[in-house]
Amino acid sequence: MSQPAQIDPRGHRFSGAATSIVLAAAILTLEPLRPAALLLVAFQLAVFAVGGFYRLTASPYARLYVRSIRPRIGPPRTLEDSAPPAFSQVVGTVFLAAALVALVLGATAVTYVALSLALLAALLNAAAGLCLGCELYLALQRLQTSKA
Repeated sequence: MSQPAQIDPRGHRFSGAATSIVLAAAILTLEPLRPAALLLVAFQLAVFAVGGFYRLTASPYARLYVRSIRPRIGPPRTLEDSAPPAFSQVVGTVFLAAALVALVLGATAVTYVALSLALLAALLNAAAGLCLGCELYLALQRLQTSKA
């Protein structure tokens, strides 16, 4: 659960792009190739769980970014707090756990909804830098301080 204090925000956006690809593939393979969708959802669930519950920098996407992309584009101009993106990974874990359970139980409509919402959040992060889980984290922080 130990998180580094600061992360490269471009890496978080890269993770959103990679997540978008995996989730889109899962949705596209849901009907004709159910086992493929199951593997994709389970893989993405594991990626989110590692980033949210262990360490953002330990996730496969973060490792790929740090080893392959960041050396080519250089260091970031600014860093950001890792807590909101880590919380976002926890939220993603919850959505994909629901999708995985629904998929195993044959609840296709629930699976589509959960995967579509997760895909929308990932696309917003990748394309616009808007992290919905991060915004939720910040809103909860503001709510907590206003009660104190």
